[in-house]
Amino acid sequence: MAKQPAKKKKPRVHKDLQGFEVSVNQFGELNASMSIDKINEFLNKNVEDKKLVDRDESEEPKTKKKRK
Repeated sequence: MAKQPAKKKKPRVHKDLQGFEVSVNQFGELNASMSIDKINEFLNKNVEDKKLVDRDESEEPKTKKKRK
């Protein structure tokens, strides 16, 4: 008895990302169905940046010292 092909289910996604698809072309480039700006806007709104959790707003970012 032959196996039936597995049905491809679409993953559950946030309602703001409905229709978002990503593929890789033959040159290794990513092709997305949404603009990068829209994706970044969604991430900024919904994902907390782990690097900034413990950071005080009064702290200035550390800069590298120049070597002589």
